[in-house]
Amino acid sequence: MWLLPRTHFPSSSSSSSSGSLCRVLAILSFLLFAVALLATPAAASRGDRLPEFKDCVQGCKEGNCLSEKTPLPLHLRLLLWNCPSECDYACQRSVTASRVGSGQSIEQFHGKWPFKRLWGVQEPFSVLFSILNGHVHYAGLKSLKRELPRSYPLYPYYRLFSIFGMFCWLWSTVFHTRDFVFTERMDYFAAGANVLYGLYLAPIRIFRLYRPTYARILRIWGMVCIAAYAVHLFFLLGVRWDYTYNMTANVVVGSITNILWTYWSIRHYTRLKSFWAAWPGLIVMWLIMAMSLELLDFPPVAGALDAHSLWHAATILPGMWWYRYVATLPLPTALSYVLHFALLSILPSPCPGCHVHYVRPC
Repeated sequence: MWLLPRTHFPSSSSSSSSGSLCRVLAILSFLLFAVALLATPAAASRGDRLPEFKDCVQGCKEGNCLSEKTPLPLHLRLLLWNCPSECDYACQRSVTASRVGSGQSIEQFHGKWPFKRLWGVQEPFSVLFSILNGHVHYAGLKSLKRELPRSYPLYPYYRLFSIFGMFCWLWSTVFHTRDFVFTERMDYFAAGANVLYGLYLAPIRIFRLYRPTYARILRIWGMVCIAAYAVHLFFLLGVRWDYTYNMTANVVVGSITNILWTYWSIRHYTRLKSFWAAWPGLIVMWLIMAMSLELLDFPPVAGALDAHSLWHAATILPGMWWYRYVATLPLPTALSYVLHFALLSILPSPCPGCHVHYVRPC
């Protein structure tokens, strides 16, 4: 293992780091933007076919969107709400309130529950939790750059992990702010890329593929992952947009990653008898339990908090736990302040009493 004082680590220019990060995110966004333009609209939900909903939308459009359009507030127009979409939202809320009042079930519209928006944001809690998840990766990346030496063999892979994480949660935030076909596709593509990168990283760390002797194997493994992602996009855009397939593909890839980290944790905990060696396996268990929220879908509580938003909330602490595992990195930034100290109260430092930086053994 390495026990290095922080002064041994080279510093980097914040401006050049920020510029490099922006370029990476811009390239990823541009590539997925190109394929997302090929997307087609999804099928309607049960709520869309309700006669009262259709009549409401038609009447609203005829009364407000034809000759003299009813003006919308600026904050709604900034988020690309227009008269027809405003009618659609108003009728969703009206029909839902009427059904709840008469003891009927709440139905989905356009594949989503009828949420109460906030300042034009369609799913406020999912947006909030997506921002917090993205912030964990952003703060983690800053800490990695500050704490880890550039000579550390896993540094570039951990850095990419942070970038893919930020990219994923950026598009999750955009999608839950305003649901369009394009933002939905970008959210799905970014999430798939993030999950697949997790699978790419696991064998590199677990089987030490970063070593020069495994250079050829590492290149092959990288090409396999890139090819798998390309085939995934081709199927969704060129063959059939299939929500079930997309979910299954992500679950399968994520499950393989979880199995690898569980194997690593069991092996190293058995050998080292150190609690930190079991952390990846415990993180996996947390995520598996949190994933059950996606399977237990239910109408949003108070029109705002649903299972999907709770799933986003449940992934915040595991992300912080991961960065703490990588190099015992705290995240003392504003948005994660409370969560950070909640985590510290649960997880003792793997190096109690140390006054030097601790990096995990290779």
